[in-house]
Amino acid sequence: MINKFDRYIFGRLTLVTLSVLAVLIFIFIIIDFSENSDDFTDRGATMAEIWLDYYLNYIPEMIRLVTPVAVFVAVLLITSQLSLRSELIALKSAGISMYRFLAPYLVFAALVTGILSYMDGYIVPPSNAERITFERQYLMDRSDRIERSRIFRQDAPGRYFMVNYYAVDEKTAYRVNVYQYNDGELTESIRMNRMEWNDEDQKWTMINGSIRTFNENGYEVDGFTRRDTTFNLLPRDFGRRSSDIYQLTYPEIQSYLASLERSGASGINTPRVQFFGKLFYPFSVLIVTIIGFSIASVKRSGGAGIPIAAGLGVSFMYLALMKIAEPFGYAGTIDPLYAALLPHIFFSVIALFLLFTAKK
Repeated sequence: MINKFDRYIFGRLTLVTLSVLAVLIFIFIIIDFSENSDDFTDRGATMAEIWLDYYLNYIPEMIRLVTPVAVFVAVLLITSQLSLRSELIALKSAGISMYRFLAPYLVFAALVTGILSYMDGYIVPPSNAERITFERQYLMDRSDRIERSRIFRQDAPGRYFMVNYYAVDEKTAYRVNVYQYNDGELTESIRMNRMEWNDEDQKWTMINGSIRTFNENGYEVDGFTRRDTTFNLLPRDFGRRSSDIYQLTYPEIQSYLASLERSGASGINTPRVQFFGKLFYPFSVLIVTIIGFSIASVKRSGGAGIPIAAGLGVSFMYLALMKIAEPFGYAGTIDPLYAALLPHIFFSVIALFLLFTAKK
């Protein structure tokens, strides 16, 4: 009997979760299209571009964002129905513990967590890159923030860059100064009008500048019109965007963060918080599953509305705490790892408390 119960719960969770996902995504697309249709047409986007380049690539991100909510709603609905029909009481009377009831829920939640982690790491980023490219072209008001001016970087011990302006799409840095220090003394400085990235050679080319080499007698000046370089910096080291992390796979994020640390970039806490947030977000499915089951497994007067309302209130608090903790991580007040992890730890404690105190 219990195996049939497991299969029934697993099947119902799958069906309801997919149904809720479909409804939420449909509602989002309808609302988003109604708000942005004028911008689409004004900037010349065709219907094929809107639906194939934008919304089709937006669906993986929407699935990532709303899957915990969809699973939570499914757990609340199914468990409330079982409780109201006294099916859980009947199983308890047969000597089956509530923790055993929870098993199929946890198996389902673990499977969804794994799928969501894989999607977040390898499927969602390429889709986000396509979608964000579309937004930059047709929805300028929604463009992500770009670090463009007064950029400081370091590519090697003692060598520092100051870029007055960086054009991301052109991969060109304007009015660049490079300073080389040895044992705390300035030994060389380079000034150039611009520095262009050569995709074929994978090198920077310095254009219209001069090199000053300092010695005991002063300095020597060597002017140039065009000269290749051996700098270790890449275009991505200069052209940081607030959405970079969401366009990269997990291995690419590791390389990206390492390059930021190597280059001495400022504000590295922000992408670190974003990365840890992506990494831990799928585990919220497990946490809300336990919370939803604990709330809805107890039969209460008033029907299924009360546990569903209470559960949704908890879910919104969960999401709010994640957003509240992020700025502290950005500012360095809290370590980025803890800023992303603390909301999950806090609600894990709440989930276990509700589970252990629920009527057995």
